[in-house]
Amino acid sequence: MDMTPAIDLSAFRHAAVPPRSNERFARPHLVRLPKGELVQTHDGRELRLRSIEPGDVDALKRQFRRLSPEDIRRRFLHAMGELPEPMAQRLCRLDPEIETAFVLMDETVKPAEMRGVGRIYVDLAANSAEFSVLVEHDWTRVGLGALLMQRLVDDCRRRGLGEIWGYVLLENRPMLQLCKELGFTRRLIPDEPGTAQISLQL
Repeated sequence: MDMTPAIDLSAFRHAAVPPRSNERFARPHLVRLPKGELVQTHDGRELRLRSIEPGDVDALKRQFRRLSPEDIRRRFLHAMGELPEPMAQRLCRLDPEIETAFVLMDETVKPAEMRGVGRIYVDLAANSAEFSVLVEHDWTRVGLGALLMQRLVDDCRRRGLGEIWGYVLLENRPMLQLCKELGFTRRLIPDEPGTAQISLQL
């Protein structure tokens, strides 16, 4: 009788096969920490996922300066040359009753840099929340946008909201594709050519 222990080959079956296109947004590996979670992307880079803090103003402003004009327009839906100090302060000081914001911090550099941010603004009367997500170009296509979106969806469900929605430029194909894969529906805005409203019923 052969007493050789069986070897589980399941982990090796697809090791050499690149991911399919519909797997581009697979969730990064997460490790829970006392303050947030450690995120490890499939290419080995690490970030800390945590809630935004008042002390993140400088990191937020540095991130804005690294964005291309195209990135800024896709995030804010219009051109902006700079992020004013009052606006930066406001974005980092939330009203927890109606706002949530998560950031992805790169702590491998000093000072730590913000590589991604996702936030919601709750409309209590409509029982819904508007979202926005931004990931720096060099950190896209590794699942971070999907991770931020999932955290925002989870927070909306925790709040008992019925819908999460946002405006996306039609030219922002990566975001539209991401939201489609996450189950969002899309409708065009007649009064705003080139813009779509995407929503997910919770």
